[in-house]
Parts: sequence; C-alpha cells; structure tokens
Amino acid sequence: MADTVDINKEDNIEATEDNKLGEVKIADEVVAVIAGIAATEVEGVDSMAGNITRDFMGKLSGSKIAKSMKGVNVEVNDDKVCVDLSVNVSYNYNIPEVSEKVQERVKNAIENMTGLTVLEVNIKIATVVAK
Repeated sequence: MADTVDINKEDNIEATEDNKLGEVKIADEVVAVIAGIAATEVEGVDSMAGNITRDFMGKLSGSKIAKSMKGVNVEVNDDKVCVDLSVNVSYNYNIPEVSEKVQERVKNAIENMTGLTVLEVNIKIATVVAK
C-alpha cells in the first residue's frame, strides 16, 4: 500500500492510502472532529474554546460536527498529524492531569480511527469554568 498526500480544491491536505479496492482519503476536518469529540469525553473538560468565526459558524449550523471542530486545529503531512486544542477546564480539576488525559485520548482516537501517526497534541487552557 502506498501512502500519498493530495491537495484538494480548498487547499486542505488529505491523508490518502491506496488499498486493493481503491483510495481512501481522510480530510483534515475529519481528524479535527475526532480530536474535538475525544477531548470533550475527558472528565474535567467543560468544553472546547474556539475562535469567533468557528463559534459563529457552529451556532449558525447547530451541527455537532461544527461544535466538535471548535477549538481544534490539525495539521496533516503525509501520515503524520499535529493537533492544537483550546480547552475550557471545569473548576476544581487538576489542569495538568486533565491535559495529559486529553492528549492520550486524542492521540489514541486519531490513531485508532485513521491509522495516522500523531506526533503531538498541544493543549491551550483557555479558561476555567465554574459550575
């Protein structure tokens, strides 16, 4: 099987893999959604923190996918992935522990679902949320 990287019309890099039946392409947005969902599954993560544009688009669309991409930036080169997450942590949780769990969960989810190799998962704690 030969791995390749294609640039699509929107200049998004997609990881592709040739197999016996054809080519499988995984868009950056798919990797971002996986990362966002995995991060929010960690206890102590209140929500993802996004930028104004993504927040606005998420509210307009109301879709879970748009909300999952909020606060997530991925870079895919060949079969390697770097992830940047912006996270809101719930009050009274140990931030380093929550961050480490997020890193592990995101790395495992991306690697298990896509077969790509995650090189790094960078966490930015945007705020602490009191409930």
